[in-house]
Amino acid sequence: MTAFPFSAIVGQDEMKRAMVLTAIEPAIGGVLVFGDRGTGKSTAVRGLAALLPQITAVPGCPVNSAAYEDCPDWAEVPEADPVETATPVIDLPLGATEDRVTGALDIEKALTQGKKAFQAGLLAKANRGYLYIDEVNLLEDHIVDLLLDVAQSGENVVEREGMSIRHPARFVLVGSGNPEEGELRPQLLDRFGLSVDVSSPKDIKTRIEVIARRDAFERDAPAFLDAWADEDAAIRGRILAARTILPQVITPPSVLERCAELCLALGSDGLRGELTLLKAGRALAAWRGQKRMNESHIADVAPMALRHRLRRDPLDEAGSDTRVTRVVEEVLGA
Repeated sequence: MTAFPFSAIVGQDEMKRAMVLTAIEPAIGGVLVFGDRGTGKSTAVRGLAALLPQITAVPGCPVNSAAYEDCPDWAEVPEADPVETATPVIDLPLGATEDRVTGALDIEKALTQGKKAFQAGLLAKANRGYLYIDEVNLLEDHIVDLLLDVAQSGENVVEREGMSIRHPARFVLVGSGNPEEGELRPQLLDRFGLSVDVSSPKDIKTRIEVIARRDAFERDAPAFLDAWADEDAAIRGRILAARTILPQVITPPSVLERCAELCLALGSDGLRGELTLLKAGRALAAWRGQKRMNESHIADVAPMALRHRLRRDPLDEAGSDTRVTRVVEEVLGA
């Protein structure tokens, strides 16, 4: 199915920025997008997939290895030079079994060849790419626990049916959901680096623009894609340039101090908040072509990096966005 161009999405600037930052710096830890139905959550993910720069991978390798010597032995991949291919974006459906997610015994080979072989799962296919979960708040608990283990280690371990298999499983986790259908388990919530809330546009002009673009896309997708090809190419070029700049971005000690002050003032648990602020702020600096991180970068990414890490305060009825903004103004004067 043809994806709607990422650059043609109307509004939803914070969501698009969060996804671009994870494309620049995958170590940020993924994006959680919460909002009503029909607000462009899955559209943005599909559009980003089509926009992402290609990766170099060995043909036929189930874990998208960049070099032949990195291909797992159990895969029995024919020796070949790596080629450029699309960045993998894999859907994890709600009803997926554990075997489908982690991989399992290849029943067909076992029956037809009498051979015990491993059939890679969704985690293998998502390695070096994105794993997308729609309605992530409705995931079954045992799948959530599995994802937590893999997200922590970057490795998928399967030990069943007489097999012991290990393979890399490093991916950017993107989840979307409707808050009315239930909350996300705190353990999984904390694994997402960034969190954004999306809503339907409230003004007539924006709504008309959304409808007009969607209608044009559905009536003549090739023409619409062609019209937005240059815009998508420009974003792709900026992502590649930002990836080049990222290792050169300097982080002054004062910036680290501000990250710590913000998280202490907000009462966020652990140190994941500071680390996410640091990585997202550095990626934002690279996106803007700047080689020195400053307080403005922290202020701009603070809401998406911290809103889902706040402890509930029964004495403070303000929403998470308001609380983050208030503390940013107090600590940074921004």
